[in-house]
Amino acid sequence: MSKRKYKNPIIPGFYPDPSICRVGEDYYLVTSTFSYFPGVPIFHSKDLVNWGQIGNVLDRNSQVNLDGGGHSAGIFAPTIRYHEGTFYMITTNVSGGGNFIVTAKDPKGPWSEPYFLEGAEGIDPSLFFDDDGRAYYVGTREKKEGAKYYGDNEVWLQELDLNTMKLVGQIHIIWEGALVNAAWPEAPHIYKKDGYYYIMIAEGGTGPDHAVTIGRSKKINDYYEGYPSNPILTHRHLGQEYPIVNVGHGDLIETSNGEWFMVVLASRPYGGYYRNLGRETFMVPLIWENGWPVINPGKGIIEEEHIAPTLPLHKLSKPSPCDNFEGKELDYKWLFIRNPREDFYSLEERHGYIRIKLRPQKLSELVNPSFIGLRQQHMDFVAETAMEFNPQNEKESAGIAIVQSNEFYLSMEYTKEEGQNILKLIRCQKGKEEVLAKSRVNAKRLYLKIEAWGQELRFSYRSVLDSNQSIILADNVDGRILSTDVAGGFVGNTIGMYCTSNNTPSENYADFDWFQYYEN
Repeated sequence: MSKRKYKNPIIPGFYPDPSICRVGEDYYLVTSTFSYFPGVPIFHSKDLVNWGQIGNVLDRNSQVNLDGGGHSAGIFAPTIRYHEGTFYMITTNVSGGGNFIVTAKDPKGPWSEPYFLEGAEGIDPSLFFDDDGRAYYVGTREKKEGAKYYGDNEVWLQELDLNTMKLVGQIHIIWEGALVNAAWPEAPHIYKKDGYYYIMIAEGGTGPDHAVTIGRSKKINDYYEGYPSNPILTHRHLGQEYPIVNVGHGDLIETSNGEWFMVVLASRPYGGYYRNLGRETFMVPLIWENGWPVINPGKGIIEEEHIAPTLPLHKLSKPSPCDNFEGKELDYKWLFIRNPREDFYSLEERHGYIRIKLRPQKLSELVNPSFIGLRQQHMDFVAETAMEFNPQNEKESAGIAIVQSNEFYLSMEYTKEEGQNILKLIRCQKGKEEVLAKSRVNAKRLYLKIEAWGQELRFSYRSVLDSNQSIILADNVDGRILSTDVAGGFVGNTIGMYCTSNNTPSENYADFDWFQYYEN
């Protein structure tokens, strides 16, 4: 047995709804992205512990339409599977067309254009490939009849013709969840083991009542019997003081040497029950007893540390916390809000800088603003950048922002006011902006910094004239408004570079020399 341990989460930050597959000794994992672009990051590992991003599945505008959707619209719950030389990723675009499949021979891409599935109602689709070569779609939807309450849903199954990418044959209702008055049965995955088909789902919504339950059947299209010991995993009974909460939405994987694990989403609240990091990817070991899975035997919960799989250590070079924008393309980790349908940035116009054009779009609107960001991955962090920008009028501004949604964010922006250059901190809460602090600053080059100690944020700056001495613009700024528990929705925070001309035309731009993010 391996004596190595791994720490949870295995992928920290806003990486929810994990799905996993194995091809030989290689493991691939995808997560949801909602209204961020590119969609569905794909990770690779050989030991299930050390993961490196190898691309994004939905990296072209032609594959996904995110226009006009809220931060928590867009891409829900992807599933990744491998069958006879082809990778399949199936997901829901809740605000842009419904359920669809893309395929690839190489998981790094390119992935195909989407095959939208006619008649595939509901969300959280998954695929199952049976031993006889037949493929099946399994998803969740509102009950056609007899629904007693909001979230009284059903799990349904239909055969999928892989040649035409169309659903064929009869629809089968195979489960409605394990618990009495089960709310939101979702995230269904089918597995086959020792003559049984297993259906594993999430129940209880995405908050503290989230749970994983399981049922089984001898036939794939029969109604499934629930495990008497359901739920097989939940933290609902541990209280809101436990460091890992809202556990659910799991996917099972068997390693190349026969061990079993579940990847699952969960959150780490801090400063109270506030989840600024969103829902992250965790992993927990399991065994099978009497035909049913037992999660983390003897404890039944996810812990901050577990014994690692007995797989060879997959050593990855540690990525630099600083991006100097020396390449011709952005790193896979960078995100846009909704589809970038204009070429508003360049890595070539000024070598070693990213040039971001000012456009009328604003963070507060359901548009694609001139924002390029990274996921917040730590409770205590530092994010900073070096920016060169000369505002021409009071409408033009550029700087750094931390974003929960279009209605909740904090942005530190360099602009003009009454003919003077100023730096100001803006808080947007419930869609309304207010200036928390401002300072007269006159510098072509500014170094902007956000520091976090839990829910206490500090915004500071310096110029060349200030040497290495940072000047605090605002201290002890409450970060709790940047949690889903205040803002609602399903996403975590992103932090990045932001420019706007505030609903007016502009030919101006800001140059960012570098951007770095690291744990504080």
